[in-house]
Amino acid sequence: MALSPRAEVSQGSSNVQQEVARLAVLAEVRSAFAWLRAQEAQFAHWQLELARIAAPPFGEAARSAWLAGKFRELGLDDVHTDDVGNVFGIHPGYGKGYVALSAHLDTVFPAGTPLNIRQQGGRLYGPGVSDNGAGVAAMLAIAGLLQAVRVRHALPFVFIGNVGEEGEGDLRGMRHIFSASRWKESISYSLVLDGAGSDTIVAEALGSRRFEVIVRGPGGHSWSDFGAPNPIVVLARAVQAFAQTPVPSSPKTTFNIGVIRGGTSVNSIPESASMRVDIRSTSTAEIERLESALRLALDRAVEEESLVAEARAPAQRRPFGLSTDIVGIGNRPAGELGANARILQVIRAVDAQLGNSAQIQRASTDANIPLSLGREAIAIGGGGIGGGAHTLQEWFDCSGRELGLKRILLALLALAGVSA
Repeated sequence: MALSPRAEVSQGSSNVQQEVARLAVLAEVRSAFAWLRAQEAQFAHWQLELARIAAPPFGEAARSAWLAGKFRELGLDDVHTDDVGNVFGIHPGYGKGYVALSAHLDTVFPAGTPLNIRQQGGRLYGPGVSDNGAGVAAMLAIAGLLQAVRVRHALPFVFIGNVGEEGEGDLRGMRHIFSASRWKESISYSLVLDGAGSDTIVAEALGSRRFEVIVRGPGGHSWSDFGAPNPIVVLARAVQAFAQTPVPSSPKTTFNIGVIRGGTSVNSIPESASMRVDIRSTSTAEIERLESALRLALDRAVEEESLVAEARAPAQRRPFGLSTDIVGIGNRPAGELGANARILQVIRAVDAQLGNSAQIQRASTDANIPLSLGREAIAIGGGGIGGGAHTLQEWFDCSGRELGLKRILLALLALAGVSA
């Protein structure tokens, strides 16, 4: 008699749980756990060393070089850097395909940001020390462990330090990886390490689109050219109209106007003004609806300001020209794992084995790219506790890192396969 789909999922989950339980008591895995417990000082040292290397958006080269050196020191094979700055190293297995363990190298902080990186007791402080110092340190910890403790696994591991996760990087590093002929079909599972913690599983990719809206006009003097259309006023009208756009709570959908620029002085009618808009949703259809609402609000704002200018300006000064551009500056695709995806069964089984409680979340991470392509991927933390992400007051507490590293190791081994 055939099993129902629900029964098949349940049976699969039971088998995975048994496999994880078997792995957890292997002698080499117990030795690996002991090694992780003894090496915290080294992990913190790597994390501080990394965080002291600036890695602004599109400026990750120094960190890429540092990581490539660490990969070589830890005995990984075929260490190399690709055209955009992603760094690769391989720990060989005896099967075909790869399990990828990745962590992004970039930070949100612009070039020139003071990096006051320091340690006080069990806490590390400074910009980027957790996001993504914690992820990169966890990746190096696993690479170091595999050098120190012999664990034979079927599928090989590919370790990846990728660029371009934050902000306007727009996942460019991961996009490049999954468009490369070597990797796009050979990576069977992607385990993405992003930030600290052990209490989340990002299995649903939050989609987003970002735009720069630019309005241009003739400009002029606030007195002698009064009546000329004002690009800042056009943006104000557009913001007012767009902000009234209704959004559903389910599927959750949001928008934000995060940056407005324009003008040269208080007594000048600006020649141009711009704003940056972020739209996010769990639904691609909702993202497209909001994009249409933004474009409509801008068109109406131009019409309204043109009519006002026409009424105010002397006849000899007409017509005035207004032009607009909406430029895409970010497009992160949505996607999600199926309920019976093996990688999801594995991480849940690992959490059950370790007595760890973790919640499924939807977020925008490097996992968006493989998930949008229908590939198996999740994003999890590197252990420990972090706070103040994306601020100069960022911090990381090393307490609890060991749990996070055990979680990563067991997940990797279960995905790759380990012989009895």
